[in-house]
Amino acid sequence: MTHLQLEAQQNLRPLKQYLYPAPPVAASRPVEFHEFGNTRIDPYFWLNDRNNPEVMAYLNAENEYCNLVIKENEPLQEEIFNELKSRIKEEDMSVKIPNNGYYYFTRTLKGKQYPLYFRQKLSSSAEEELIFDVNAMAEGQSAFIFNDYEVSPDNNFAAYTYNTTGSFAEFTLKIRDLRSGKDLPDQLENVQSFTWAADSKTLFYTIGNESLRPYKVLRHIAGTLEKDTPVFEENDELLNVSVSKTLSNDYILIESASFTTSEVRMLKSDQPNGNFQVFIPREKDVMYGAEHHKDLGFYVYYKSPRSKNGMIYLAPFGKFSDPKQWKVIFPHDEKVKIENYEVFENHLIVQIRNNGLTGLRIYNLDGSKFHNVAFPEPVYVVSTYSNPEYSQKVLRYSYSSLNRPTTIYQIDMDTHEVQILKIQDIPSGFDPDKYVVERRFARASDGSEVPMAILYKKGLELNGSNPALLYGYGAYGYSTDAWFRTSILSLVDRGFVYAIAQVRGGSEMGEQWYEDGKLMKKKNSFTDFIACAQFLVDNKYSQPKKIGIMGGSAGGLLVAAVLNLQPEFFGAVIADVPFVDVINTMLDKTLPLTTQEYEQWGNPNKKEDYFYILSYSPYDNIKPAHYPPILATAGLNDSQVRYHEPAKWVAKLRANNTGDNIILLKTNMESGHGGATGRYDALRELAFEWVFLLRALTAQP
Repeated sequence: MTHLQLEAQQNLRPLKQYLYPAPPVAASRPVEFHEFGNTRIDPYFWLNDRNNPEVMAYLNAENEYCNLVIKENEPLQEEIFNELKSRIKEEDMSVKIPNNGYYYFTRTLKGKQYPLYFRQKLSSSAEEELIFDVNAMAEGQSAFIFNDYEVSPDNNFAAYTYNTTGSFAEFTLKIRDLRSGKDLPDQLENVQSFTWAADSKTLFYTIGNESLRPYKVLRHIAGTLEKDTPVFEENDELLNVSVSKTLSNDYILIESASFTTSEVRMLKSDQPNGNFQVFIPREKDVMYGAEHHKDLGFYVYYKSPRSKNGMIYLAPFGKFSDPKQWKVIFPHDEKVKIENYEVFENHLIVQIRNNGLTGLRIYNLDGSKFHNVAFPEPVYVVSTYSNPEYSQKVLRYSYSSLNRPTTIYQIDMDTHEVQILKIQDIPSGFDPDKYVVERRFARASDGSEVPMAILYKKGLELNGSNPALLYGYGAYGYSTDAWFRTSILSLVDRGFVYAIAQVRGGSEMGEQWYEDGKLMKKKNSFTDFIACAQFLVDNKYSQPKKIGIMGGSAGGLLVAAVLNLQPEFFGAVIADVPFVDVINTMLDKTLPLTTQEYEQWGNPNKKEDYFYILSYSPYDNIKPAHYPPILATAGLNDSQVRYHEPAKWVAKLRANNTGDNIILLKTNMESGHGGATGRYDALRELAFEWVFLLRALTAQP
């Protein structure tokens, strides 16, 4: 290996003039925008047009360049891919879940990309019935998402949705006759949610409009090709519509919901031709949900400006339209956020978050007692698992931590006796005692304490010399929890410190934590993340230039905005499908997710919102700097973050890069927001990213 090759491998500085051709050039074709007296120039706007052959040629050239840059590391990429694969049980079976006379479960087979779905009558001697072989369904397709399925109440049919684009928003619905294994002639397009009525013939489903906002509910009769009947249409462009069924199976629910306001309509499931009735009328900044109990009424989740963390009421039959008649079951607590709840025949389950950690509470509906489920680790995540039967006496839940593989438990809701149903098997072996997990807090610029979860190998000397990967998201109130990630071990076992920054914009510390990281407070997310990076330096976990940062989608916005603030602090950046062209996207109502997200980022048609968004939009704030190695990914069929956002971002970064570090764009030309849809293909994509980090931050070949 030559000296130049060694430098390229160690520092990700390929010295293009010696080893590689120059990266593809995105010719600048300036477009001027005039907004609120402000002139804004977009030099790479032409990349928005995927129908332009030049754009496709450019994206393909970028992919070829990626492959060329990483080519000399193909042995390492294959090594990491094999490591990742060795940590998944290729031949595996999920927990069997009883529901309406059958067990339902999945299997994975060695060498197969997708799972197989089975059911079996509730008898140990009953034969397994194959419902869906997703591998056969995906045959010949470069991407395939099997999104969801629901079996009819009479157990004879299964409605299911899928697509071959990799998009998260546009699905085709078909109906399979489970007695013959054949599909009915029905084929419904652009479906986003669906559920059966009690007659096992009527199907309610939602469709999206031109910008993919789910806005309309229709009624369909299985086995017919007649025009379906619209039953509800939501005209408020801020609200999305979904359709579902209560756990009791007695009611069909239509929910219209934005990020701050919701409204529920209901219909008895045995009266599918009836009219949906509003539970309680929508009220601005009030969110609620209703879950039915056959004897007591409706348990209502309710969140308002006075109860930001949520509370739960019981609305008795005949009184649910008058909230003054409701009974408080779970009062508002400024320290405890309600994340989810489930209503069973004899129990109420409330999933909570307290001081950044998740928890489960079991309530007896007779009011006699409640039970907090206990967990052993200082940093962990727990959530309810599959519990589809109203009358069930046990609760299944999932538990994991950064050094504890996912375990599925079952707890008797009366006796609180706990049983292990399944422990995630790591075929290559895993010893949790070889790793250290810590929960630490970084002090933000305004004094707020930002929680962090940290993982590293026991015995690693914290002397400030270690490479590190800092991951974050910080948007939509989604919490970035410390669940078990087998993929991270390929870095941690090579001496990395892995850290999760639970910045504002998520809900890790409650609803106020979320509100303090959105709209006109969005910049708190960025300064929180920088504080976490500085914490790693100050406490000698790592050092500047050895910290890689990573985030996807809105997390890509996070790391890109942080990069603009401190371009020379970090050693590498991975931005997966990053939302970086914020101002242009939020000004374009034809794009998916735009108008609904005014409540997240602000409405750029308002002057104050416009200038605040513009002040941090990563693409608009790029300036000449010595940038670290950067890898951005995109999906050509991405409906959440269009491919052109990372493409334009990379082109503009290159034009402003005063150093010689590599800036790469890798586009999946066959899929969408989640990247490769097959499990092995997804591992190969991740192996590529880990090779990029290792080249950037270590001297490992």
